[in-house]
Amino acid sequence: MVMMASSMMKKMIAYFGADVKRINHALKVYALAKSIGELEGLTGEKLEILDAASILHDIGIKESERKYSSTAGKYQQFEGPPIAREFLQEFNLSQSFVERVCYLIGNHHTYTKIDDLDFQILVEADFLVNIFEGDLGQEQVEIIKEKYFKTKTGRSYLESMYLS
Repeated sequence: MVMMASSMMKKMIAYFGADVKRINHALKVYALAKSIGELEGLTGEKLEILDAASILHDIGIKESERKYSSTAGKYQQFEGPPIAREFLQEFNLSQSFVERVCYLIGNHHTYTKIDDLDFQILVEADFLVNIFEGDLGQEQVEIIKEKYFKTKTGRSYLESMYLS
């Protein structure tokens, strides 16, 4: 399992090809999710699920653009899980592992479905990157912080990066 994240990252990079923007986004979300996850006490399979989901969280965006000419979250959530499932096939993973990763990918823009710490951390890491990429203002960041950030580490990162 040690090589899983690296192997998955290699597949994700090959899948996105020259779309460096999407690759960089995934790498940033992965790095932040891994750090938050470790500092919030995730270990073992739960951390590996977070690793996989954070690397592949936007894997449906390419098909969303192709099919719907849109990068809207609802399309990414619909298109992402089948692609992720295909990516995950080469690893000897339990059905519950694959289902959880696909659940996270298929719902990562539906914040009312956050049901556990791995999901919460994925959302926070994605927001930390999206705030920068979307050039959001301080007022918007404050709203996001109060509404969506629950972990001590995620809140600390948000405050250091955008509110200090």
